[in-house]
This record gives sequence, structure tokens and C-alpha cells, in this order.
Amino acid sequence: MKIIILGGGQVGGSLAHNLTKEASDITVVDNDGERLRDLQDRYDIRTVRGMASHPDVLRSAGAEDADMLIAVTNSDEVNMVACQVAYTVFHTPTKIARVRSSAYISGGSIFRDDAMPVDVTVNPEAIIKDDIRRLIENPGALQVMDFANGQVQLVGIKAYYGGPLVDQELGSIRKHMPRVDTRVAAIFRNNRAIMPQGDTVIEANDEVFFIAATRDIHAIMSELHRTEPANKRIVIAGGGHIGQGLAESVEDRYGVRIIEQSRQRGYELSEKLDRAIVLVGDASDQDLLVEENISDTDVFCAVTNDDEANIMSSLLAKSLGAKKVITLINNPAYVDLISSEIDITISPQQSTLGTILTHIRRGDVVKVHSLRKGAAEAIEAIAHGDESTSKVIGRSLDEINLPAGTSIGALVRGEDVVIAHDDIVVKPQDHLILFLVDKSKIKDVERLFQAPLSFI
Repeated sequence: MKIIILGGGQVGGSLAHNLTKEASDITVVDNDGERLRDLQDRYDIRTVRGMASHPDVLRSAGAEDADMLIAVTNSDEVNMVACQVAYTVFHTPTKIARVRSSAYISGGSIFRDDAMPVDVTVNPEAIIKDDIRRLIENPGALQVMDFANGQVQLVGIKAYYGGPLVDQELGSIRKHMPRVDTRVAAIFRNNRAIMPQGDTVIEANDEVFFIAATRDIHAIMSELHRTEPANKRIVIAGGGHIGQGLAESVEDRYGVRIIEQSRQRGYELSEKLDRAIVLVGDASDQDLLVEENISDTDVFCAVTNDDEANIMSSLLAKSLGAKKVITLINNPAYVDLISSEIDITISPQQSTLGTILTHIRRGDVVKVHSLRKGAAEAIEAIAHGDESTSKVIGRSLDEINLPAGTSIGALVRGEDVVIAHDDIVVKPQDHLILFLVDKSKIKDVERLFQAPLSFI
């Protein structure tokens, strides 16, 4: 697949890094020559310097025979115009644009071929907001991923000393929870993946990913993890797009305070938010945090556009007694440095990557979540065809030739969520949720779900 990435910043660079692993033909376009040289030194890609929306620049990048254009520059307008040019001049089949302004998204149906021909819009701020909201709604979770329009969730938790999971075989989970069904999809121990078996024993500090129907998640969490009280008080550092969107989505259910450094922006937020309290000040000001009783805060979320400010305010909030801190970090080099001090780090690049990979995967893949810094992946794929044309339909789960390091966690059949067991037989239109601890095996998984010619 030939892909052109417009914008070589943090999101574009991360895309280039991950897509080169997919053995794709990648070209990155950017105005910054030094940035392009750095990307070329690190990855096996082609680069073109110039304005991303100019037809001559796109032609130089190979747009005449490109399969996909991904526009992730810092300008919504440049991204949209580039897609327009790619559609009109080069007839590019798939066009993906990062559109951050909600005004475009909510401005009616403008993203269509006879108006603004963008096939997929990606809003990193909205994705991050939803990621953090799910973490707030599920105390104790490290990561929460939705599948099948919210019917199924994959949840990552950490096993603690003295917790109900530690020193227990996975086979005993069903005995503790006879009324709900779940499956452990993967275990990570000391950054090494372990494919779970019935006799696998969970150790302290293991990261455990389990899958279940969304309605059962809270019941399962209470059994698998030490009970954590429901969150009540939320403090958000940063009143930008992410901070505002997060406050709007949770202010009806939680006590929310948002700290914004700009007085003018603070006034704007106070007019837009109904219940959240807006504080004008520096989130790394110890006196301010103490005054706002940070020690009684259940979740402190640092979501400014400054990594250093996010890290420092999170560390300070944690030292002053905040029960959990969630920190937005753009620079991946910082994550390993402070991972032991901060409860949960959010990577915009990884959040955005999953949405884009959904449209790159072969076969009918409708959802992709990238995790473990891109090393692992959770996908939702639809089974098409019949027993004679499909490699999965008509077969029980234990008969499907899955590559090593891959497991099926659940399948969704209409409105029913079926947790994976060996004797379950796959039917047409089933949505299968798979977990890959080794992303190099993705090609083998794609081949399993390639649509037959009769379907195409």
C-alpha cells in the first residue's frame, strides 16, 4: 500500500514509524527540512519538502498512484484542502484528515464527495477526551477500550500485592464469578507478554487485560481488582479543547474543577460550562493546589499542550495527596522516565494511530486499538462469506489457525456478546475481538478475514 503522510510532526512521525512496520510505501510531506531529515535518518521512508496542499507538491510525493492520503498537519484547513486536491486532481481512493475544530464536525454534513471530500476525519482531542472519560468511569483501570459500538470493553488492570488476582490460576476466575463471563486476553509481566492458559498464575505487578460485555465490567472489576470507591472529585489542569471537552462530558456526574492559566480563556470556559468550577492560575502552583484541597481529589488530569507542565503539575498533585493522576505526554521519551511516578500516561499519537490503522488493515476490520506503545494491538474484525469461502466461518474457535501470540477474546452476534470458548462456532457477520501481543503477526490475521471475491 502506497501512503502519503502530510505533516511530519509528532503525530505524522509516529504514523511513519508504525506504518513502516506494516511494510508500506511511505512518503512524508512537510515544510520543515530539518524535521524531514530527522525522519529519514530514523525510518525507511521517502520525504518531500513543500506545502502539503499544493498540487505540485502532492504530485512530487507520488499522489498520482497513491492508495491513501493522511493529512495530519497542524492546520485543519490545509488538511481539508489537501484532501480536496487529492480527490479532484489525483482521484486518491482514501483520504483521512485530522480535523480538530468541532465547528467543522458539527457544522452539518460537509464531509462528502460533492462538498469536502474527506473519507475519514480524525479528532485527536475528542479521542483523548473519551479515553480519559472511560478511565474516570472505571476506577482502577489502566486502559479501557470500546468495541462493537460500546457493547464490549477490553480493560487493562494491574495486579497488586494482596489483591484477589495475585497467586490465583486463571481457571479459578469462573468459580468466583459464576453469573458473569469474561476472558483474560493477555498478561504483561516485566514488559514481556504471556499468553494466558487455564493454569497461568497471576503475579503481583502483572498487567492483566480482560474482555467482557460492557454491562458486566464493573462487577468483574470488583472481583479481579481491589475495590476502589467511585470517583467524585476531578481536577483538570488545562482548559484547551481536551480540558473543555472532558469537563463537559463529566461535569453532570462528578465535582469538576478546571485550572486554566489564561484569564481570557477562563472567562470563555465559565460561560460554556454549566457546573464545573473554573480556576484561573498555574496548575503547578503548590499554594493553589493546597487551597483547592488536592488531597481530597480522586483524579487529577493534566491535559495542557506542554509536556513539562503536565509532568510537573502531576508530580506535585501526586505528592500532595491526589489519589490518581492521568497525564497527557506527547514526547514518548518522557514516558519511561516518569512511568513509576505517574499512574496513567496518555499518548496522543497512540490514540490517533488506532483510528487510522482501522482504515489500513486488510479484511473487514472496523476497530483498532494500539497499546503497549504500539507493540500490541486489539482489533475488531467481521467474518464474511460462508464455510466454503471463509477461513473462520463454520469453524469452532479452537479450529481457527491463529498465529502465535494471538487470541480471540469475544465475539458479538447481533445484540449478543459471546465470550470466547473453544467450542463456539463462528457465523457470518460475527464481530470477532482479537488481541495480538505480537503486531508482526497482523498480516496473518488479516488473511483470515479477507473478504471472498463474491462479497467484494
